[in-house]
Amino acid sequence: MPEKLLPANAVVVESALRELGANGEIVVLPEKAPTAATAAAQLGCEVGAIANSLIFEADGAPLLVLTSGAHRVDVELVARTAGVQRVRRATPEFVRAATGQPIGGVAPVGHPAPVRTLVDNWLSKHEVVWAAGGHPLTVFPTTFDELVRITGGVPVDVE
Repeated sequence: MPEKLLPANAVVVESALRELGANGEIVVLPEKAPTAATAAAQLGCEVGAIANSLIFEADGAPLLVLTSGAHRVDVELVARTAGVQRVRRATPEFVRAATGQPIGGVAPVGHPAPVRTLVDNWLSKHEVVWAAGGHPLTVFPTTFDELVRITGGVPVDVE
């Protein structure tokens, strides 16, 4: 069987997944999925089963919110939950510095240093959850419980 060719960031994520004992394999999508809806259409799943990886700047530090593709993040709720004064969308440069990955492909793992993570409780409604694999063309299947475990994340309501 020929070996799949993965972008460099996806190789890093795949290695992190193996080290963390995660079960999912990186999947290369046929085209970029700039929204949860386009990712869901390519994967044949509900939009709510897409785990959007959103990096925020929380009082100057990175905060990863893994939210269901069916939700919008209430930044005021997230700030209160995280115990910070201010949460705002991070710039592409801030995201790259914190994760080593580009916006549109940020995985929940494989970062240069651990990133504080919140995981949307809504994702627990899906048997299989799809998360980004470190590159805009890559994803991997996982579960809510596995996402919480591999990220050290805290399950929360984000909406």
